[in-house]
Amino acid sequence: MPELAESQLARGMRDVLPDEMARLRRIEASFGATCTAWGYGEIRTPVIEPLHLFTAAGTLSPQTLDRVYSFLDWDGWSGERVVLRPDSTIAAARLYAERLSDSPVAKLFYCQPVLRFTDNGSSREEWQCGVELVGDTGRGGDVELVLLALDALAGLGLGDVAVRLSHAGIVRAVLAAAGLALDEQSAAYDRLLDGDLAVVDEIEARLPQLDAPLRVLFEIEGEGSSYIANVRASLANALPGLSAALDELAFVVESLEARGMAPRIAAVLARRFEYYSGIVMGFQYRGARVGAGGRYDELIHLVGGRNVPASGFALFIDALAPNIAMPPKRSDVVRVVPEEGTPRSFAAAHEAASALRAAGFTVDTLAAADGVVARILCGADSRFTLEGAVSGSFEDVRQVITALERKR
Repeated sequence: MPELAESQLARGMRDVLPDEMARLRRIEASFGATCTAWGYGEIRTPVIEPLHLFTAAGTLSPQTLDRVYSFLDWDGWSGERVVLRPDSTIAAARLYAERLSDSPVAKLFYCQPVLRFTDNGSSREEWQCGVELVGDTGRGGDVELVLLALDALAGLGLGDVAVRLSHAGIVRAVLAAAGLALDEQSAAYDRLLDGDLAVVDEIEARLPQLDAPLRVLFEIEGEGSSYIANVRASLANALPGLSAALDELAFVVESLEARGMAPRIAAVLARRFEYYSGIVMGFQYRGARVGAGGRYDELIHLVGGRNVPASGFALFIDALAPNIAMPPKRSDVVRVVPEEGTPRSFAAAHEAASALRAAGFTVDTLAAADGVVARILCGADSRFTLEGAVSGSFEDVRQVITALERKR
């Protein structure tokens, strides 16, 4: 067959090869074990969800909705507009509202992809491991999620993870005090995230009561409690709406500091301004953003459920994978080869291979594996010749297993 001139992959999609899959599965298994140890249960939501779930009362901004894959789920002359899941948190909120709303607290985790259109050449399928904590868990829930995320990252061998925290109420209080409408607030927030600090001057011009420049808040990150105290002293009198957000943020920060951690504080941290309502968290490892999340107390009500607090985070598998140490490939493969090209000889070889696998060996019968340490020539009369690291002739496969085990 002639070699293809170019890949036939859909734009923004990629294949995952065996070595990459091994790394992905290791991340999923470790994350799942950590979440299970913390009392969380695994869920999986459909890859196809109704579009209205993501447009309901602004659960996703127009800019984000422009990136969804949507199509008509045809049903005769009528149909429903659906999307490929662009966000796991909204899908989990829908699941809770429909299936788990009787639970006072639901502790959930998942490992699944989200799909979003991009035009910059980046991947359009992003695998995530995430947690959703639904219920009135108070400030303790925010503290738990930060510690759970760090525990999950530590389980993957990632130490010295930088924690960055914010509170959606800080920016909301400033923008509301400036008299901006909700859509204007969202646009201003996006400009801040994009580094357009001219918006700070525009907002400041609307706040003549300020005792300190807003750039102190939006240009400078600080460390922990001392930064929060400085912000409170500089701006809280002129912007009383800041106090509640700073109080909640201070509680989480002081709890982490009591555990010996030093979180960094930033006024602007998360792009999902439309549904975050409280603490916002981000996690960095060696300068790369490996996870993010936050509180979204209004979301479940927006998707049709009861009014219940909730928060969560996601770890980004593509960002994590290059940092995950993998065990060396096995170099103890045993190859079983039929002595004759007869059906009976092949059957005998596979019977021996089954016994070897049951004893814990990796067995190759097609001369396709690397790391072979022993070759077993299998006769139709169930006699075996062992070559390689161990050699000899044997009458029974159990003798072969015993000989190989001595060399393990």
